[in-house]
Amino acid sequence: MAVDGLKLDVYDADQAKAILEELVAVYVEIYDEPADAFHGEDRYRRQINGHMTLPGWKLVTGTVGNELVGYAYGFPLSSDRWWAGLLTPVPDGFTEEDGQRTFAISELMVRESWRRQGIARALHDALLGNRAESRATLLADPKNAPAQAAYASWGWRTVAQLRPNWENSPTYDVLIRP
Repeated sequence: MAVDGLKLDVYDADQAKAILEELVAVYVEIYDEPADAFHGEDRYRRQINGHMTLPGWKLVTGTVGNELVGYAYGFPLSSDRWWAGLLTPVPDGFTEEDGQRTFAISELMVRESWRRQGIARALHDALLGNRAESRATLLADPKNAPAQAAYASWGWRTVAQLRPNWENSPTYDVLIRP
């Protein structure tokens, strides 16, 4: 169960513009390290700004009091380049997208002091709740054992590996949940 006092709010892209700096600040707090060329603030700003232009983009934030403790966002996949960068074979038809088949969770993050309290699950469930798509996907760091264990317990399964077309991108596990 999520922490007492956790408030979940849902935003579309226009609404989220008002809290964009706070979203970036949480990302930087969690991921930005000088030795990591991929997880820097500038690249993340480009990513989130680009993603916010996609049809159906949705954000769920979790706050306790006035503190943003985590968030998740995603969007339905169109027939563009999402699956480019697959490193392992997948069944025929797996990568066919039409904007209605697959919802992609692009980010799911919780500040360190708030982890292991059910917040990630609450964000995850709120983001995926009442979706019309027949499946969801996300990319997960294969070395992040706590995240991998959580995803498995939530019904996700690893189906492939993919290296996104972002400069200095690491390789991720591709997870699917029907």
